[in-house]
Amino acid sequence: MGQKRKGTRREPASRVDSMSVRSAFIVNMFREFPERVFSMKQLASASGGNTKEGRYMVRDIVEALVQGGVVESHGRDKFQLSPSQLPSYQGVVDLAVSGAAYVRVEELDCDIYVNQRNTRCALDGDKVEVVLQRQPHREGDNPEGVITKILERSKRQYVGVAEVSRSAIFVHPDSRKLPMDIFFSRKLYPDVKDGDKVVFRIEEWREGDRSPRGVIVDVLGRQGDNDVEMHAILAEYDLPYKFEPEVEQAAEAISGEITEQEIAQRRDFRGVTTFTIDPADAKDFDDALSIQKLEDGIWEVGVHIADVTHYVRPDSVVDCEAYERGTSVYLVDRTVPMLPERLCNELCSLRPNEEKLSFSAVFKMNEDAEILEEWFGRTVILSDRRFTYAEAQARIETGVGDYAEEIAVLHNMAQKMRSRRFKAGAVSFERAEFKFILDEKGKPLGVYTKEQKESNQLIEEFMLLANRRVAEFCTYREVNGKKVQRPMVYRVHDEPNEEKLSRFRDFVLRFGYQFKAAKGRSVAKAINKLVGEVKGRPEENAIQSLAVRSMAKAFYTTDNVGHYGLAFKYYAHFTSPIRRYPDMIVHRLLARYLAEGKSPDKRELEGQCVHSSEREIVASEAERASIKYKMVEFMKDKVGEVFKGHISGMSEWGIYVELNDTHIEGMAFLRDIEGDYYYYDDARFEVVGRNSGRRIVFGEEVWIRVKGVDMRRRTIDFELIVSKK
Repeated sequence: MGQKRKGTRREPASRVDSMSVRSAFIVNMFREFPERVFSMKQLASASGGNTKEGRYMVRDIVEALVQGGVVESHGRDKFQLSPSQLPSYQGVVDLAVSGAAYVRVEELDCDIYVNQRNTRCALDGDKVEVVLQRQPHREGDNPEGVITKILERSKRQYVGVAEVSRSAIFVHPDSRKLPMDIFFSRKLYPDVKDGDKVVFRIEEWREGDRSPRGVIVDVLGRQGDNDVEMHAILAEYDLPYKFEPEVEQAAEAISGEITEQEIAQRRDFRGVTTFTIDPADAKDFDDALSIQKLEDGIWEVGVHIADVTHYVRPDSVVDCEAYERGTSVYLVDRTVPMLPERLCNELCSLRPNEEKLSFSAVFKMNEDAEILEEWFGRTVILSDRRFTYAEAQARIETGVGDYAEEIAVLHNMAQKMRSRRFKAGAVSFERAEFKFILDEKGKPLGVYTKEQKESNQLIEEFMLLANRRVAEFCTYREVNGKKVQRPMVYRVHDEPNEEKLSRFRDFVLRFGYQFKAAKGRSVAKAINKLVGEVKGRPEENAIQSLAVRSMAKAFYTTDNVGHYGLAFKYYAHFTSPIRRYPDMIVHRLLARYLAEGKSPDKRELEGQCVHSSEREIVASEAERASIKYKMVEFMKDKVGEVFKGHISGMSEWGIYVELNDTHIEGMAFLRDIEGDYYYYDDARFEVVGRNSGRRIVFGEEVWIRVKGVDMRRRTIDFELIVSKK
């Protein structure tokens, strides 16, 4: 008897057809519901019957899909579509308080939401690969995905409070972006004490570990100490709180001598009336005004800016440090300067009765503030007087005092330029600025309003004039009678977003205000009209805040789109090189173009613009954090007290209330409002009681009780106790 030949079992044609149909159906199921995990029983039942033969057939189909990499196993008889079958992107993680993540992807116009269970231990700022699993069901929702790979860990630092036991240190992070405690071995950090503020960095977080692993990079000192808390804010935003010794040494080595040879190369303004106007507590003076009468009705006005780039050479130690910092940072109780004190407070500060080198924009103007001639170049000046804003304001209001005539002429010109700017469509946002009164240890004793008066506007308008004219001069050069564009660093501000404006329009309509403008200059005029109408009313701050959020953000770029908010076609930052690196870039570009030098590489300039914009954002966030900390500190001993305020914001979980007297803001949780279940009606911008129908609206006056403060999280909790409605 011969052996049977082994071979492949041939399936009946009907079974092959049935498998083909089932296979296509099952693949479509996985692709339609990529986030679902299916059991074999579910697949068999959905694809044509849960019979014995059907289950065998489905098992064959699924096994083939697993082998082909289309589907992956999730335990016994559990299967899900493989991430390789889904669209994938690279992006940066924005971690939420809940532990969920939003991945910012450049190619998409919205973030991808990732549930906490699918974050793969990703942390805030990490660069990741994310697979898109599900498109949003409703307009405005985020698509949902799964993080499949961590490409690069963020280098950011965190700050937290150490809790020390016999063998371990647990650090409770201040940042809500890190919603878990971090473990450190006490053996490695024996000097850390219980209650110390420490700076740490995450090194790794392996899947399966309960918490990330990191290293402590600095011990700041005791929690609650003012200097420690301010240094903690700087460390949190990766901002330096001191200069390295080599930077200080390089600054000290810069010569401050002004030679006759240097003066001979400059236009000499030492004999022309010149003065500075600054806040009373200013330590550096980077701009001055000169004025002299040329003939009846004709004046020469010089805008003189500290010539920082004369002292700070490209790629020097000081220049590299200034570029990295990008800007000075203004916390509540201190300034963290971009340049060492040797430069910002000495060599480059336009102090009175001292010869100083400057870079100037000089204008021949009539009394209607029309420019007849302009000149740009390097100068030497001698400031005759240092005015505070209050002193200059007194000259404007009374016409009495030294240099009162000169200030009056400049004031009249400034008001005419200001009037023309608003007629051209500039946007008027003049929210009051609030400052803290601090004792010698930095403890807040009170809050006061810093008013913007005509003396502030005088300086503002002439600085805007210089910035605008320098920007236009640098943009073009004449070649054979034609204008040829040159690379330039602009400060731009695009037109408002129409979708945000539509939401703003719906919002103000709830208060009975009309806002019909949709685009172009009509929007600016409509906003200015509305700002005038709401001035002094309870809803003023709420409407102004949302109007600001409806506008585009200003930033630095080499692609000029103009400055919508100022109504300028050309605008650059030229007037503050002591505290902003982009101004130093503009000074160097102006010097190059005045010398008919070769144009720089535009791509390199754009990279500097991106960096400068990023540093500005970080500095602003740190400044806001310091204000928030002082607000919380000010309210710390007022827990249980009752204050009057108004509704300044709303969210799905709470109502923000701004106190009338101090303008300090806190939040009252909806769950804590007694007598009803309250929810936020996003479409109507109001909070509504489900049973009573009671409505709480923006701008409404309310009474609150201070429920508690959290110094570490910088939060203030209010309890809503009385509403007028």
